[in-house]
Amino acid sequence: MPLYIFDDNEITAVPSTTFADQNMKERQHLQALLKRHPEVISPNTLIVAEEFGDWEDSLKRIDLLGVDKSANLVVIELKRTDDGGHMDLQAIRYSAMISAMSFNALVSTYDGYLKKNNRSAEDARENLRDFLEWSDSDDEVLGQEIKIVLASAGFSKELTTSVLWLNDRGLDIRCVRLDPYDYNGQVMVDVQTIIPLPETEEYQIRIREKRQSERVARASTRDYSKYDVTIGGEQFLKLNKRKMVLQLVKAVFHQDGTPERVNDALPKGKKLKEFDGELDADRVRKKFKEEGGRGSLKFERFFWKDPFPLKGKTYVLSNQWAGDAVDAANNLREFYPDLKIEITESNN
Repeated sequence: MPLYIFDDNEITAVPSTTFADQNMKERQHLQALLKRHPEVISPNTLIVAEEFGDWEDSLKRIDLLGVDKSANLVVIELKRTDDGGHMDLQAIRYSAMISAMSFNALVSTYDGYLKKNNRSAEDARENLRDFLEWSDSDDEVLGQEIKIVLASAGFSKELTTSVLWLNDRGLDIRCVRLDPYDYNGQVMVDVQTIIPLPETEEYQIRIREKRQSERVARASTRDYSKYDVTIGGEQFLKLNKRKMVLQLVKAVFHQDGTPERVNDALPKGKKLKEFDGELDADRVRKKFKEEGGRGSLKFERFFWKDPFPLKGKTYVLSNQWAGDAVDAANNLREFYPDLKIEITESNN
């Protein structure tokens, strides 16, 4: 589609170009840019891997792998060609390969991506939970759908016909055309979603939601409430349940509260875990791994990066909180009136 500049006296066409003519390569340029700005082709998506191929007997790799706000995995395939090649078939194969991915596997994949991109200081599990607004991990809702995004300079009629047919049978495939233009030596790209057409997307979403009514009903019972907490006059806004409890326990320990008293406020199964010695976060994680067996991964269910060293011991708090978080918070408020704790549900 032609691109024009309108000014007071003239309409000027912006010359079209190709990614090849601009020496822009798929992996080195398109992929490197879009992994940092996935919203350009796939709104509300967190990239968790690039060149993903964690399966046996295949050299094929997903250009970009993401997860959306509804915890659906997103397969993103990129081409700089004018016909899209066979990217639809590739993406379907990749989707089948990752369809059984668990939340723990997703965390491991994202952790590798963070390290590869010099972001090893970030916590993959925490980032994912914050993005998904989960109070705890929940494999049941991960990957109920696999969404596919195909981004290319153009698409053949064969490819678009196939995508329309597949979408009509319940798949979720989006085709995004990337039209490059040469504007005074700079590459401008016109980004257009051609499937589904914006005019029909709402209708197609309604059809898809109807087919998935059971899942929607199950998800609708989940509580995503957030809370505004004031402790001694200091405000902490829009905390999810687990972070609310963590912030309160931090305040209690800062006021010389005892672990025994904190445990009295916490429900059964959510008591502080105790280690001998006053340990930093890395040594706490090592202690978990020294337990062996399932204990080697048990640290993921605790705020191990926020240990509480005290009198020759170290304590860590569970991060698995749901409905019992409010009861625990109210107990802490009652047990420690000097902290002047106030808790209100956040306004959306």
